[in-house]
Amino acid sequence: MTWILTHGGRQFDLLAPTAAMISPHDIAHALANLCRFNGHTREHYSVAQHSLIVCDLVPKKDQLAALIHDAAEAYLGDMTSPLKALMPEYREAEQRVWLAICERFNIHQVLPESVIRADIVALATERRDLMPQHFREWQCLKGIPAMPERITPMPAKEASMKFFSRLMELMQCDHRRRMSA
Repeated sequence: MTWILTHGGRQFDLLAPTAAMISPHDIAHALANLCRFNGHTREHYSVAQHSLIVCDLVPKKDQLAALIHDAAEAYLGDMTSPLKALMPEYREAEQRVWLAICERFNIHQVLPESVIRADIVALATERRDLMPQHFREWQCLKGIPAMPERITPMPAKEASMKFFSRLMELMQCDHRRRMSA
């Protein structure tokens, strides 16, 4: 069996995903229930809330890509980066899911530089606000400033609703933009 059953009752094939299998409701629900850092935060802090923060840090034209930059995790789970680097098969599955997501939301498969930068700024802020204190520096955060605002984790249900609402708003804006071009 290579498929999972999603929150919305869809059959999602992990090895042969299609754009038609991608559901905004499923993404919002799953990302809101997935905790960043494999659950090693001081309290539950969702991938959905992380994505909303990244979305707020980029120019308007990049917000849709920013909001869904981690959407593949809704179907595959949130694997820690060090483990992901050791698992080429996982990265291949993640790429297949990402391509289906890109097709579904009509975005380019290569993330804009602003999204990559915002993701790392969010990471620096998350480390400061949500992770246990530790003496070791994270090399990927060298020279990256955290946001001035502090992160207060929101409940999963609230994160899901905010993520879904924002996604619908951005999809509508993107559709209007394409129709007027």
